[in-house]
Amino acid sequence: MPAVSSTLRVLTVSVVALLSVTGCQSLADTGRVLGRSDLVNDLAARLDGASAETWAADYQLGGGRTASVAQTQEPLRSTYSWPDGKITVTQDSIARCETAGGRTDCTLLSPTVTPAKPSVLVYTEAKKRGLVTPPAVMGLLTDAALDPDAVITQSDTTVAGHHATCVDVRRSTGAFRTCVTGEGVLGSFTGTLDGRAADVTLSRLSTAVDAAAFELPPGAGVVDRRSPPS
Repeated sequence: MPAVSSTLRVLTVSVVALLSVTGCQSLADTGRVLGRSDLVNDLAARLDGASAETWAADYQLGGGRTASVAQTQEPLRSTYSWPDGKITVTQDSIARCETAGGRTDCTLLSPTVTPAKPSVLVYTEAKKRGLVTPPAVMGLLTDAALDPDAVITQSDTTVAGHHATCVDVRRSTGAFRTCVTGEGVLGSFTGTLDGRAADVTLSRLSTAVDAAAFELPPGAGVVDRRSPPS
């Protein structure tokens, strides 16, 4: 069983804090808070578990663009590609690729991969570029669970042929909708993330991963800045 990530631990602490500060509320209010905490913990557990599995997913982005995510456990590696670039983390290197003016340039850095979850670094780098990532979505859900005025509505749907749990969140600071598949993969997100409108929907999910997904883009210029082996 994979170790519980820092994200999941933070979510759990947040739920405990939420229950503590609402101890004097009515029974009806308490029931609502418990529902929120259960929902947040369930979605967090799904996303956390998926970060230690092997799968590949394609996404439809706003404006007709596409993106893809893939990861394997043997060997440990993870990648996130989108129209303007690609980030790949393996046990050999961290590859950051940028595409502009019809040209793609990649920089290879020495690996600093988390032993069990290379996706942690991939998602961190992807978020810096304004991309939607599971940890970012869970952060929004945690904030919503701690907001007593937030309205959180749960529903079920099917995304790319996979059952998914969805939540619609309305707060004074904005609204968003997100779905998580039963496998723990982000199914969709529509809303505002870090001040920017974001729209992403899962179009394909598979447990079969093509090794080519972790290769550098064809024709890319490469700068190798990895430290020589000691």
